[in-house]
Amino acid sequence: MTGTSEKPEGAAGVVADSVGNWVDRYAPPATRPYLRLARADRPIGTWLLLLPGLWSIALAAAQTGPRLFDLWLVVGFAIGSFLMRGAGCTWNDITDRDFDGRVERTRSRPIPSGQVTVKQALAFMGLQMAISALVLLTFNAAAIVMALVALGPVAIYPFAKRFTWWPQVFLGVAFNWGALLGWLAHSGTLEWPAVILYLAGIAWTLFYDTIYAHQDKEDDALIGVKSTARLFGEDSAKWLGGFLIAAVGLMTIAVLWALLPVRANPAVLALCLGAPWVFGAHMLWQMRQLDIDSPENCLRLFRANRDVGLIVALFLATGAIARLILG
Repeated sequence: MTGTSEKPEGAAGVVADSVGNWVDRYAPPATRPYLRLARADRPIGTWLLLLPGLWSIALAAAQTGPRLFDLWLVVGFAIGSFLMRGAGCTWNDITDRDFDGRVERTRSRPIPSGQVTVKQALAFMGLQMAISALVLLTFNAAAIVMALVALGPVAIYPFAKRFTWWPQVFLGVAFNWGALLGWLAHSGTLEWPAVILYLAGIAWTLFYDTIYAHQDKEDDALIGVKSTARLFGEDSAKWLGGFLIAAVGLMTIAVLWALLPVRANPAVLALCLGAPWVFGAHMLWQMRQLDIDSPENCLRLFRANRDVGLIVALFLATGAIARLILG
């Protein structure tokens, strides 16, 4: 592999592992390196960050009944997820710039290719966080504090693959924080259903990001980067099955813990319980389709987790609407 001094893709303003997207086609040329730095050309990460927050808001609303402010929470979480995912990716690229420069798939990214300097990247990260903070200030005080605490896991995550075989755990801790934040933003207090839903999300992240990491296992081995994909190897299917069971089981417990104490209408309970079972069925389908030696297959299945996450959100939101109608 070549060093960062050879960067024909970067010089041309193209990133090798993301081509033909809306940024390449429509964004003004001067903005493209920054949009790529924020992964705006690859929205799957924004979805995966947003979805646990949507689940939590919907489940909390199914417990207490929806409120008009919940509509703003959905919009605010969407804006915040886009911005904070962008800030997190920017931070990740700053910390990983030397690694990225040694990997064919990533050496044309904005920082290792020279399109954006580290100082410019830091300034861009600060701008994204500042705008996100304006959205956060519209939430209650408990949610604001919880969001600030999340900065710790976000800052640590890029370094995890250097010292542990389980960096996906650190990603799960950071990416599912919305499950805690959404409940707090709706209810003002943190309750056990939110914590259990958070743990379900971490199990889900271990599932989908292990699949994703199989794309890079050869390059990771060459440069000494650790991952669950490398750790599990040919036993990945067994581990993925365990994560599936954990995710479905924990989400089921979260729904029951949220709704049984308030004697939710049976229709509300049935709709919300549909979420974990559809969730599990889709994850099982992914396992049956998986070929850990095909990067294309791994990427396709990883992206499919947006769809299953949206299905879960739809079931829980429908349960919340039923709670409003049926009481």
